[in-house]
Amino acid sequence: MHAEPNDGTALGADSAAVATLSDSELTELEAQWRAANYLTVGQIYLMANPLLREPLRPEHVKPRLLGHWGTSPALNLVYTHLNRVIKARDLDAICIWGPGHGGPAVLAGSWLDGSYTQTYPDITRDEAGMVRLFRQFSFPGGVPSHVAPETPGSIHEGGELGYSLSHAYGAALDNPDLLVTCVIGDGEAETGPLAASWHSNKFLDPVHDGAVLPILQLNGYKIANPTVLARLPEQELDELLRGYGHHPLHVTGSDPHAVHRAMAHTMDRALDMIAAIQRSAREEHAIDRPRWPMIVLRTPKGWTGPREVDGVPVEGTWRAHQVPLAEVRDNPGHLRQLEGWMRSYRPEELFDEHGRPREQVLACLPQGERRLGANPHANGGLFTRELPVPPLEKYAVEVDKPGTNLHEPTRVLGDLLEQVMEDTAERRDFRIVGPDETASNRLQAVYKATGKAWEAEVLPTDEHLVRGGRVMEILSEHTCQGWSEGYLLTGRHALFSCYEAFIHIVDSMVNQHIKWLRTTRRLPWRAPIPSLNYLLTSHVWRQDHNGFSHQDPGFVDHVLNKSPEAVRVYMPPDTNTLLATADHVLRSRDYVNVVVAGKQPCFDWLTLDEALGHCARGAGIWDWAGTEDGTREPDVVLACAGDVPTQEALAAADLLRRHLPDLAVRVVNVVDIARLLPAEEHPHGMPDSEYDALFTRDKPVIFAYHGYPWLIHRLAYRRAGHPHLHVRGYKEEGTTTTPFDMVVRNDLDRYRLVMDVIDRVPGLAVRAAAVRQEMADTRTRHHSWIREHGVDLPEVADWTWPH
Repeated sequence: MHAEPNDGTALGADSAAVATLSDSELTELEAQWRAANYLTVGQIYLMANPLLREPLRPEHVKPRLLGHWGTSPALNLVYTHLNRVIKARDLDAICIWGPGHGGPAVLAGSWLDGSYTQTYPDITRDEAGMVRLFRQFSFPGGVPSHVAPETPGSIHEGGELGYSLSHAYGAALDNPDLLVTCVIGDGEAETGPLAASWHSNKFLDPVHDGAVLPILQLNGYKIANPTVLARLPEQELDELLRGYGHHPLHVTGSDPHAVHRAMAHTMDRALDMIAAIQRSAREEHAIDRPRWPMIVLRTPKGWTGPREVDGVPVEGTWRAHQVPLAEVRDNPGHLRQLEGWMRSYRPEELFDEHGRPREQVLACLPQGERRLGANPHANGGLFTRELPVPPLEKYAVEVDKPGTNLHEPTRVLGDLLEQVMEDTAERRDFRIVGPDETASNRLQAVYKATGKAWEAEVLPTDEHLVRGGRVMEILSEHTCQGWSEGYLLTGRHALFSCYEAFIHIVDSMVNQHIKWLRTTRRLPWRAPIPSLNYLLTSHVWRQDHNGFSHQDPGFVDHVLNKSPEAVRVYMPPDTNTLLATADHVLRSRDYVNVVVAGKQPCFDWLTLDEALGHCARGAGIWDWAGTEDGTREPDVVLACAGDVPTQEALAAADLLRRHLPDLAVRVVNVVDIARLLPAEEHPHGMPDSEYDALFTRDKPVIFAYHGYPWLIHRLAYRRAGHPHLHVRGYKEEGTTTTPFDMVVRNDLDRYRLVMDVIDRVPGLAVRAAAVRQEMADTRTRHHSWIREHGVDLPEVADWTWPH
């Protein structure tokens, strides 16, 4: 094989010739690369004798060999060449390391440039520090084998296959001077999220945003199989990438000298093209969508490692994926081969007698915050500014009497978000993302302040499409999530608005982000970042057009399974409570906040002051809705969480007030779902004494809940009153039907709740048999009515809270 840059026609690039490496520069780059490879192998294998000052013995080798060699040499190559161009051009740059387990390579680069020691002073840049660097890797009490929150300069978890490119674009948005290089593994490139994220280049504004330089690393294999893109002929792959709107530059080879020269030439070419694109847009006001460069890097898997082990090919095959020599402690032949492999990098030329990198190794390294491991953009909390959320009084709806007037909660929220957009117009650190649903979710007021980001063709019939817009829509929840995470991790604010049923698409992505947040909370050098805020609307109870396929409220179950310190779930029951909730989550740090709120007309229950107090409590008694007189305990508690369940619970309370006036009913609304957990299990959880005072220890609790009923049981199962808890919620009954029929189908309706009260309050079943029968008859009449008239019963459709 040979190394040859193939850059085709340089669209938009400078016409100046690209400088080639001098012999001294080549020597320096190769020394840095060899040092990184040596450190990578050492991390995988060694726990002592890091500089091979004596022959390698079994006790120098870790008892458990964990790590991934196959992808690492190419990552070391990229790290080395990024160092060169960052120093030569004084670039502000970070890198997203996509290949799953390239951790030892990135740690090696960070140790060499000194940023690792700066972050962890005990891992010194000498022999003693090298021992600690080696020993900690994939070792109990140490660091993971992949790039992780503990890795300086990282904003991307190495295990998150498929998300690297969308993270890179999210980091580049509104960062006009930042270069975000993104290494994409060819295994990762087979995932759906990565395939969709290639289209992010249609949303990158060369005036206001930074640049993303994708590097597709093709080493040919995944764990045990060839990769699709690596087996495509170069021309077919080139056509595919051009079809995505990129200008691919190819580097192919296995000879280190030739690959270094080709990589340097190609990096320079790509950066010249990027500079020309930005200059054309910013100074000459070019409006054509640019064709951004990218690099296709083909090198052997496990490059420079053992070519054969036990007579079987390793380098350039899937066998190099993890640990090429797996029996080093027990097989003398493997031990000798490991020592020969490590000595092939000539460590005596790379490190001095104290184990410090020699001057030749450090010659091309940038300094200070220009180092990849020290760039503050990769510790985004350092840049975070308070989001200017305006006073809520301007947007709050008046509530003279609860349950009389109706508003669309998310439409009112849209007015507030418009002002946030307006107030961040110059600083550009707030974005709204979603899959084609901003207007559908009633947030279209934001278009008065900013349009939708769009760099592709615009037709006369289009609306709100602008270059540099800060609303981003693409029908890929994965890409929306990746953009949001990259934006937040570099210190800016975002809101992800989505239909409730389809946010499940990003289950694994939010799982990884929550794990990231949990880990960073334990790293004092990581500054808190803005929270990942979901607004889930078009929810399960109001799918009048879409029906059963759009009905799934289970995302909150998934989130509440995760680290309690990092997750919050809110279900505001009306407009003012949504405003109060939004104000809180938009100002918060280091959380994943899930806010579930409807977009359809909803009764106003609380004034703004009442809503603020209710949100501060998270759960509370609505005394105006119940019939307690303060002289005795309630006979029953009607609890509710979510806008539609709250309406049904209050309508049930109204029915009980009219039909069973002597019954003492307490109404409890829960807006912060985690309040139901014990205090020792979640920071927002209630102590038993508070829970018992609110829900009682022994009275029936009929709980109308927005989602799957078993979640409430799981949260409250340890409470003394749990045997008396009966939950109504969504139970996978749905279709395209009327709003009230949806709650009837799932036994969440007001009549069913009244029947539950009668069934569960001791002594009431006989005394209130006639009332129960009336409730059941009304449900039967409802079924006939909607089939004849197509709308809900008048007493349901016209109901308001009595005054």
